[in-house]
Amino acid sequence: MAVTISPEGLSLSQLRNVRLHETKFVLSEESRLILRDGADAVAAIARKGEPAYGINTGFGRLATTHISYDQIELLQENLVLSHAVGVGDPLPDDVVRLMLVLKVTSLCKGYSGATPSLIDALIALLNHGVMPVIPSKGSVGASGDLAPLAHLAAILLGIGEVRVGTKKLPAKEGLALAGLAPLKLKAKEGLALLNGTQASTALALVGLFALEDVFRSALVAGALSLDAAAGSITPFDERIHLLRGHKGQIDVAKTYRQVLIGSRIAMSHADCEKVQDPYSLRCQPQVMGACLDIIRGASHTLITEANAVSDNPLIFPDTLEVLSGGNFHGEPVAFASDILSIAASEVGALSERRIALLIDSTLSGLPPFLVRDGGVNSGFMIAHVTAASLASENKTLAHPASVDSLPTSANQEDHVSMSTFAARKLKDIVDNVAAIVAIELLAACQGVELREPLATSPLLAEVLNLIRKHVPHYDIDHYLAPDIQSVIELVTAGEIASHCPLTATEMQ
Repeated sequence: MAVTISPEGLSLSQLRNVRLHETKFVLSEESRLILRDGADAVAAIARKGEPAYGINTGFGRLATTHISYDQIELLQENLVLSHAVGVGDPLPDDVVRLMLVLKVTSLCKGYSGATPSLIDALIALLNHGVMPVIPSKGSVGASGDLAPLAHLAAILLGIGEVRVGTKKLPAKEGLALAGLAPLKLKAKEGLALLNGTQASTALALVGLFALEDVFRSALVAGALSLDAAAGSITPFDERIHLLRGHKGQIDVAKTYRQVLIGSRIAMSHADCEKVQDPYSLRCQPQVMGACLDIIRGASHTLITEANAVSDNPLIFPDTLEVLSGGNFHGEPVAFASDILSIAASEVGALSERRIALLIDSTLSGLPPFLVRDGGVNSGFMIAHVTAASLASENKTLAHPASVDSLPTSANQEDHVSMSTFAARKLKDIVDNVAAIVAIELLAACQGVELREPLATSPLLAEVLNLIRKHVPHYDIDHYLAPDIQSVIELVTAGEIASHCPLTATEMQ
């Protein structure tokens, strides 16, 4: 079923589906009427000839340069071409698809001066799976994501390249597949396409959605590690967490209790002499709960930005006013991305510590490095080294990009957000954490099996059986990298997360 683009905007659930699937879109009649009003207002202002930024003036430090009426279309074309200066590897299709959807959503509010025909063209690209090839680097996150969005806009002019499936084609061929010919941009349309935070927001949303699956997988892995290490379930008692009051902590503790219901391992040592477990087991609700609170807060910021009007200047058709502001500044997205990066890094750091605990026989009570016949077999010794290297790498990647700024445009744009880089490196961190959690899942499954005939909970047994369909029990040293990769794919595909009682919707 097609998604209708309307002034109400889109939900996180809809955007999550857009990331995963080539969704079809239609423009509501209400949006079409609103777009006409905005475009008519821009046309009227252009005909009057009075200087109006973005319509008949230059840009940035050239804003005082007046452009004659007969050069307005050329102005828009030149703007797009001069700003298409990105470098680096192309953005993946899921990011580009979200960029297109977010740009359409923003323009359809009617305050950007875009014509209905421009929106129809963008929707045609989406509906035919024609994805602009957009370099990943070159934006500072203010005056919007200029370079990435310029590469998107250039496709509409028939310039650049597109991807259709796995094939890369010249822009004009891609347009033809979508039933389009190269466009002539009307007054303000080039600037409306270039201005905005859609690249950084799309990147941040992809990072957020990936983190949702990794976070829930880490809750499952943490519970498995608790059983593998014969840890206490007392720290998850609801009364402890209610006294502190943080919602994320309360929800995470509840999730652990649900996951561990029926664990024979947990019941076997309910009255043991051990008083307290290491923090990586005992403090999981506190650490993971704090991360959950961060994810929820960032989700609110990003869905607000996804539905925002973030270009400049803004057109108010009822009064024919053109108001210049700074909605293109990506600070909210930069902050959300940076704090998500910190939270994701902590998820990985805690997971790495649990791997270290499991392979240490003095802490876990399991065979050294989780393998029998240690010495001739190294077991999970070096798999832990990989996890440690990724956790350490994340410490550098998690340094906030938003605290940096370099002035651009001859000091007219003298403070920038770095939101695009902040959002781009978020996904790198989440990918690292997915690998760490995958290694923990392998180690925890091994530890649980080493405690047989005692069994883990029925829910965790399902997870163990799922993993064993792809990776056998570790009997002797073997080529381990493919095993790790197989479980990484289970984590990133959401198959481990699907066993977590905490849903993605509940993380919002």
